[in-house]
Amino acid sequence: MSPAERKWSMVFGFGLATLCTLPYLLGFFNESTDWFFSGFIFGVEDGNSYIAKMLAGSNGDWLFRTPYTLLEQRGELIFLPYLLLGKLAQPPEQHTQLVALFHLFRFLATPLCVYAIYRFSTLFLTQVVWRRWATIMATLGGGLGWIVPLFGRAAVLGDLPLDFISPETFGFLAFLGLPHLVLARGLMILAIHAYLENGKGNAKSWESGILILLLTLVQSLTTLSVYAVVLIHQVTVVLASLRTNQKRLLETWLPAAVRTILPSLPLILYYMYQFTTDTFLQTWTAQNRILSPHPLHYLIAYGVVLIPVLAAIGKKPWQENPIWLLPVGWVIALPLLAYFPHNLQRRLVDGVWVALIVLAAFFLAQWNMERRRPRYVWLMITLLSLISPIMIFVGSLQVVQRPAAPVFVPGDQVRAFRWLETHAQRGSVVLAAYATSNTLPAWTPVRVPIGHGPESVDLVKLEPEVRAVFQNTLSSIDRWRWLMETGVDYLIFTEAERALGAWSPDQEGYLAEVYGNASVMIYEVQDATD
Repeated sequence: MSPAERKWSMVFGFGLATLCTLPYLLGFFNESTDWFFSGFIFGVEDGNSYIAKMLAGSNGDWLFRTPYTLLEQRGELIFLPYLLLGKLAQPPEQHTQLVALFHLFRFLATPLCVYAIYRFSTLFLTQVVWRRWATIMATLGGGLGWIVPLFGRAAVLGDLPLDFISPETFGFLAFLGLPHLVLARGLMILAIHAYLENGKGNAKSWESGILILLLTLVQSLTTLSVYAVVLIHQVTVVLASLRTNQKRLLETWLPAAVRTILPSLPLILYYMYQFTTDTFLQTWTAQNRILSPHPLHYLIAYGVVLIPVLAAIGKKPWQENPIWLLPVGWVIALPLLAYFPHNLQRRLVDGVWVALIVLAAFFLAQWNMERRRPRYVWLMITLLSLISPIMIFVGSLQVVQRPAAPVFVPGDQVRAFRWLETHAQRGSVVLAAYATSNTLPAWTPVRVPIGHGPESVDLVKLEPEVRAVFQNTLSSIDRWRWLMETGVDYLIFTEAERALGAWSPDQEGYLAEVYGNASVMIYEVQDATD
């Protein structure tokens, strides 16, 4: 990788980061006293939870404890980047600082990931033009999911196209708003690159293992994906050595695998123990389901490069260079990864898009040289692949043009949240509707019974109970008993709570109004005997 190539990868990386920052700058530009920008243009519910984690770090936490449940937690060594970033923010205006730090994280992680992908491509592609094409496609490219809306449909077989919902299937969604996934992918690709260099005999270092150890602290699930890639590669190496009677393959690749996996293995075993013994983590795991859709969706997603990929595999490039066994095995194992019996199975395909693009670039480069085909073939593939990301980017610009929930938060709510931040003790329990409960912990360090799908323990049971509090289905005494048993300190009343029923908190003697503005009231829960 020459200095000119490093410069190109950095320029492209920062350019991509800048492009993905524009919708957020526009969102802040359209902020007013009536509407405050949440800091997110998609996945707002998860976005608020990331800011809540950063807020916990800002308030001194080093271990993760979610504010979206009242279940006692012992604290876990996960979401470490967000906890650490939060320590850079101090009052006042913490929310603005935390959102800015979140996007600074995304901005800096992007060129790192771009560099990792470009560097990985140099192992397989000899021409600079195809290395650049592979990097552009691996970061900006998408699939054929844009075809579905052309037929007037939003979903196929009950699911939206992967282009628009899956940051791990391609990449652009992650670059647009999920910095921990961008950093994780960058570390993943760098680690696999180091593993391949180890196996080639160019280096006998622990670099790949150290990188995966860092990856585990960032996103432990991606570590399992790397383990799977290394295991798949080891299987292909064994098969190749048996077929060609080359024992040297095993002698070089097996030690490389050991150096890659060993440093992170104790931490992975620790996480496995924690997730099987901790009540909160068990419930969180059960509720956090990101399953792969029907296989047709993957055909739609990857169909844009499927023919050149299959043609590349047909050329058997591993016969000349054994390192090709890794991307080929990775791609062939895609169905196994996508449908592995795991509640987060869709996450396991993270990074395979890079392998697909490298294989496609290899075939297209050879095809162009051998038959001197015009450039319209790879240009057509590029244009077809860019349509979905362009649709996503244009949609992100549109969503911040007109302030509305949930991308923007009503000003009255923000002012009420800030009052709670000043007057309520840290960790106080606040009751609100689901939408309000999701936003609230991103602004003030309180706890809520519900508010986040995976992190709110017993959400299916609790959400109807919360709705019942704001309706007339409970008697006054039953409502008070529920509030006391749950440990609620404050009750917040916004338009979302009014929409649940005709009940008014003013009629309850055990609720004392402590804050009120045009549309939001906050009540403190008192003992009914007071």
